[in-house]
Amino acid sequence: MEANGLGPQGFPELKNDTFLRAAWGEETDYTPVWCMRQAGRYLPEFRETRAAQDFFSTCRSPEACCELTLQPLRRFPLDAAIIFSDILVVPQALGMEVTMVPGKGPSFPEPLREEQDLERLRDPEVWTLMTYMVEGGGSSTMAQAKRWLYQRPQASHQLLRILTDALVPYLVGQVVAGAQALQLFESHAGHLGPQLFNKFALPYIRDVAKQVKARLREAGLAPVPMIIFAKDGHFALEELAQAGYEVVGLDWTVAPKKARECVGKTVTLQGNLDPCALYASEEEIGQLVKQMLDDFGPHRYIANLGHGLYPDMDPEHVGAFVDAVHKHSRLLRQN
Repeated sequence: MEANGLGPQGFPELKNDTFLRAAWGEETDYTPVWCMRQAGRYLPEFRETRAAQDFFSTCRSPEACCELTLQPLRRFPLDAAIIFSDILVVPQALGMEVTMVPGKGPSFPEPLREEQDLERLRDPEVWTLMTYMVEGGGSSTMAQAKRWLYQRPQASHQLLRILTDALVPYLVGQVVAGAQALQLFESHAGHLGPQLFNKFALPYIRDVAKQVKARLREAGLAPVPMIIFAKDGHFALEELAQAGYEVVGLDWTVAPKKARECVGKTVTLQGNLDPCALYASEEEIGQLVKQMLDDFGPHRYIANLGHGLYPDMDPEHVGAFVDAVHKHSRLLRQN
């Protein structure tokens, strides 16, 4: 899993709470919208800012992260800002070396291969992180990580517990620093299938939500809505809706009406336009958005893509997507 903060005291007054109200299930004047990877390489200003220093130095620079977070909001009337960071700061904090290889992505020079490798981890999310740490980088099959699940189930649970115990204070720390919502990613749910997901992912997904909420209460902090996004996890929508999160994110392979039937009316849904739909004309993007909004309905819904923006996408088409959501959702409420 990955975790991102959307962002108590000392901060300017919030001017737009539409996203937060929708996340809590309250009525809104229009459907709020944001995009996964909205601070990304499709923006020329993002590429320019990122070129100034290496990736992880950027993640450790509050000034750089602030600039990257705000860039998409200067272009588009988005309803949420995503604090720029990366999930791989968690394995780094556990003592693993991680490099970002241009054109390839994250790479672990010394991945976890044997059970005793767990001893290398320092005490201080969660399946997605495990796959990178075991695979050593990205993979189309996740065979090495899944080998652990079948051959080393006890060690797999040990690693997932280590990651959960590191992730919870990290998320709470984001809220302390001002994040007003949290999203947890399970980006590789589709590689697991129902049996492995229920055994190795769902218990930790539930535990993260339970522990974060408990620690916020203990610290005297107001609760924040939490979002769970399990890509290709359509087989677990009912379980995810009962996992302690206010919002369930959907990828583009899930039919909105069927998703609502699965999760009921007690959680907000988020998603789920196919990211590649943004390669279409602006007129067609508007038509696709209208159909998506009609299918989801005006209540308990946050508009988004079914996954992140791709680097070669036209910013003008991203703007067309955002504008179409705001326009059609207002018309939907009038009718």
